[in-house]
Amino acid sequence: MNTIVCIKRVPDSATRVKIGADGASLDPDGVKFVVNPYDEFALEEAIRRKEDAGEGTVIAISVGPSETAEAVRQALAMGADEGVLLTCDGSHDPIAVARALASEIEGRAYDLVLFGKQAIDDDNMQVPQLVAEFLGLPCATVVVGLEIDGGRATARREVEGGHEVIEFSLPAVVSTQKGLNEPRYPSLKGIMAAKKKPLEEKDIVLDDATFELVSLDLPPAPAAGRIVGEGAEAVPDLIAALREEAGVL
Repeated sequence: MNTIVCIKRVPDSATRVKIGADGASLDPDGVKFVVNPYDEFALEEAIRRKEDAGEGTVIAISVGPSETAEAVRQALAMGADEGVLLTCDGSHDPIAVARALASEIEGRAYDLVLFGKQAIDDDNMQVPQLVAEFLGLPCATVVVGLEIDGGRATARREVEGGHEVIEFSLPAVVSTQKGLNEPRYPSLKGIMAAKKKPLEEKDIVLDDATFELVSLDLPPAPAAGRIVGEGAEAVPDLIAALREEAGVL
């Protein structure tokens, strides 16, 4: 099975970020960047299927600045066979990114195109569906279970209050959710092997953005807590504070 996995370089969720001087971007100084965690489920799924079949290829594709090569190398260290970096200044516009990915994927031989369900930086949750639309392929999102039999696939999707089971033909686009598998850590052998695997870098120009990111703001600092009293006597004051000040009752 030939699988293409689209990954994104994002700030580590444990990193404390600062807003840049322009007020509309993150200050990269001191920020640790990683492969988007949801994309790791997609990578793991592709690698396992190749290992189980004993044949096929896994190609990792990413869009972003030249520093994104580090994330692609991590995908190669996990077990991907080839990497492709579409080098550009980056964009918050999912339509522009999806068109670039679809243009790169079109014409390649593949059975599956895998994504994480969303990136943890912008949380747009749009690129997998847009790529499927541009390629004219079936699309299954938020997938926590995937079975493939010949040219057909059955996916179990996580939906509000339960699971939904759908069937579709291949090739197709699938976006993965936590629970599909447990991503591996790159081994020392994998890290060394990744240095010899092909990583193609292509300079691209993204389409004009369909919207403009005007500004970023940090969440307001939480108000200081206060003690309203002790014991049962404090209950009326606590209820009044929750109702009149916090507005949660």
